[in-house]
Amino acid sequence: MRIPTVNLQPVLNATESAWRARLGEMFERGQFILGEQVAGFEREFAASTGAPRCVGVGTGTSAIELALRGAGLGGSGMEVMTSALTAPFTGVGILAAGCKLRLADVDAETLQMSAEDAAGRARPRTAALVPVHLYGQPCELDRFVKLARRLGAVLIQDACQAHGARYRARPLTDYSGWVAYSFYPTKNLGCLGDGGALAVRSQKAARALRMLRDGGRRGGQLAWAPGVNSRLDEMQACYLRAFLPHLEEWNAMRARLAAVYDQELAGCDDVRLTGRTPDSVNHLYVIRVRRRERLREYLARHGIGTGVHYPVPLHRMPAFRDCGVRAGELPHAERACREVLSLPLWPYLPESSAREVAGRVRRFYK
Repeated sequence: MRIPTVNLQPVLNATESAWRARLGEMFERGQFILGEQVAGFEREFAASTGAPRCVGVGTGTSAIELALRGAGLGGSGMEVMTSALTAPFTGVGILAAGCKLRLADVDAETLQMSAEDAAGRARPRTAALVPVHLYGQPCELDRFVKLARRLGAVLIQDACQAHGARYRARPLTDYSGWVAYSFYPTKNLGCLGDGGALAVRSQKAARALRMLRDGGRRGGQLAWAPGVNSRLDEMQACYLRAFLPHLEEWNAMRARLAAVYDQELAGCDDVRLTGRTPDSVNHLYVIRVRRRERLREYLARHGIGTGVHYPVPLHRMPAFRDCGVRAGELPHAERACREVLSLPLWPYLPESSAREVAGRVRRFYK
């Protein structure tokens, strides 16, 4: 593709000296699991997000699973509610923790998990809420905080698409003690493989997570609790430490590109822009369109890549058939899955390219 959906090469080029230096340090030390690179990244990422503490884990999926385990819900069979419009890995993490998945609909404009719909579906066995900061936009955290308090439920944030985001100028950990991140390569802050982290408030929670991620061990060969094997890799931490100082700059680039798209697509009757607030870190630029597959084919013929996030809501996936929701019961999520289209967006994408993409979209509908 001449204008791909994502291009990581400019990020690697801009930071090459830094990640090469970190890799050199790692090889010189000769420690490749839970060494100084991971420990350094945990400190630096906590400072960047405004969180008191950070624990690196193997994936964002594991971060969600370990948050539930750390909160005392592992193997409980209790219900955990999240959004129907998210990557399947959110649901996978909940099931992996031994909990039951329950789903709520999304807001018709922002596509964020609806606190109102979640409140209407909550039951006495709803032990945790996992709102997703979809597309890099924080959901209405103040409303979820109130709902969690009313239900006596744990609030765990899925911030796997929201690196660097704050809600109303405050760190995400101000609203709950568990914030899960993924460092999949295409994220705002990604590594070159799998990786994840949990931002937490309490030192007790951080200690428990460090034990659970390492097979329930405390540094020796004795397993004290039924943990998992999910540790952030030293090599991936090298890349993350090189990329992290640029996160704010890269998020600003994303915001400028999103504003270009907003301007160029304004007034196009066949394109519906997804509502977002200034809190968004613009992980994806998502529009809603008619004849989506024909538009994708048209753009591809002109060398423009696109994505769909996501084509199927969780309650329509075979893996989650026991979620307690049937087809047609979450209409906003189901409609969004038929309409959403992600346009190219990545740091260093020329603004002229964004204008070309938007122009092609307008020409298709003319």
